[in-house]
Formats: sequence, structure tokens, C-alpha cells
Amino acid sequence: MANSLRQVQSRINSTKSTAQITKAMYMVSQSKVKKAEKTYKSYKDFMARIASMVAQIVSKADDEYLHPLLKERTVNKTAYLIITSDKGLAGSYNSSIFKALEERLKCHKSNDEFIVGAIGKQGFSYIKKRKYPIMYNEATLVRDDVVFVDIEPITKKFIDEYLSNRIDKLVIVYNHFVNSLTQEVTFEELLPIKKVDGDIKPIDFVYENGIEKTLDLLLPLYVKDIIYGIILDAKTSEHSMRMNSMKNATDNANDVIAKLELLYNRARQAVVTNELIDIIGGANAIGGDDSDR
Repeated sequence: MANSLRQVQSRINSTKSTAQITKAMYMVSQSKVKKAEKTYKSYKDFMARIASMVAQIVSKADDEYLHPLLKERTVNKTAYLIITSDKGLAGSYNSSIFKALEERLKCHKSNDEFIVGAIGKQGFSYIKKRKYPIMYNEATLVRDDVVFVDIEPITKKFIDEYLSNRIDKLVIVYNHFVNSLTQEVTFEELLPIKKVDGDIKPIDFVYENGIEKTLDLLLPLYVKDIIYGIILDAKTSEHSMRMNSMKNATDNANDVIAKLELLYNRARQAVVTNELIDIIGGANAIGGDDSDR
């Protein structure tokens, strides 16, 4: 019984330590969610202004000129870019992306019809494990404070592949942040650019190198900016899902602690009761011997 009590007490102590760790991680993630959400909302305002400017320039282009990034063509090969995390402990953040990608890839007859790239260590490991055709044979890490320079090489690779006609469509797969409790797996068809969503204002620009050359420079940057905004969105979802996951882990640990403490108290009470019974029995035995004499 003593060994059993020690085992229960050991489990209580270890579970309390786990609860302290998960609670600390919850508080850290909670702080990161607020910061990431603020950054994402600020970037949305920036992108709205960029989209307005791009829409303005596109509307001024000659009807005969259609930039390759705007031109639809027969889709022979589709590229997928999945946005994942570098670390785990974020609930279904990564697994929901993988599951959705698996379902989408079923529509392709063979691996020759698609190619996959990943931002985030978890996604890169998944692609390598599944042996899918991979776009960029190097893990692209995404830190908590997302920096554009980290993702620029892989975004440039996708754009170059599209302009070279080696891919015909680019689809981004990520977790869209709705609120702190809801995140949705989203497929964003980014290339070709079907429509530039921006308010066209009654102003005009002076194009020193002409509209066509301006679009050649501006549209790839616009696509990269969109991808960067999507990553900010996904990063907000990651922190939110990790926060919820750590809260659930802490609550579960506290429930386990309460049950173990109840078990420990009952076992301890049983030990004390047995000890009292032994003492009383011994005392009665001694008293009985005295009366016989």
C-alpha cells in the first residue's frame, strides 16, 4: 500500500509540473495571438492600398496587352504551397492542412500533374515523407515575427516557374484566422491573378517606363505581398490554435490531478484506518490477556 501511495504521489507531482508548463505556454501563446492579430490587421490595410494602386494601373493598360500573371491558360500542372508551422503542440493546425491537401490531390491522375512546396518545417517534412514532387528542396522556416526576406526565395521560385510555363496554376493552402476559436482551411488560387480587388480612384499616374514595364515590375511584387499577408494570417491561426491546445492540456491536467488527489486521499485514509484497526486489535488482545490472569 505504501508503494502504491508513493506511485500516486509521484504521478500527482509530475502532472502538476506538466500543468505548469502548459499554462506558461498558454500565456505565451495568448500574448503572441494579440500581437500577430494586430500585425495582420495592419497589413490588411496596407494591402488594400496596394491593391487599389495595382487595380488602377491594370485598368489603364491597353486591352491588347495582358500580363502573363493575369493570363489564364490550360492547366496541365498545378503547384500547391502549404503554410504550416515549424513546431508542433498546436492541435490540428498542421494535420488539418495535410488532410485537406490529401483530398485535393485525389483529383489528379498522377504525380506529374502537380508539385508541392511548403513554408514551415512541419510541411516540408510531410512532403518529403510522402515523396511528393517538391518545388523547393530546402526547408523554409517561418519565425513568429514573420520577416519577408525569409519567404522571398520560395515565392520567387513559384512566380518564375509560372512565368516560364512550367506550372499553370498556384494554389495556397493555409488556415485562415476567423476568430480565436475558429480557423478554416482555405484554398487560395493565387496564379493566375483572376481579379485585382481594389478601389479604382479617379486619379492617374505618370509611367516613366510605360505601363507594361511597370506591370512587369509591380505584379510579381504584388503576388509576393499577397503571400506574405497569407502567412501573417496563418501565423495568427497557429498561435490561436496553440493557445487553445495548451488551455485544453492545462484543464485536462488539472482534472487528472483532482482525480489522483481523491484517489490518494482515499488510499491514505484506508491506510490510517487499517493502522487504527491494528492498534485497537492489539490493545484488545493485550487487555484480554490481563483479564484472563
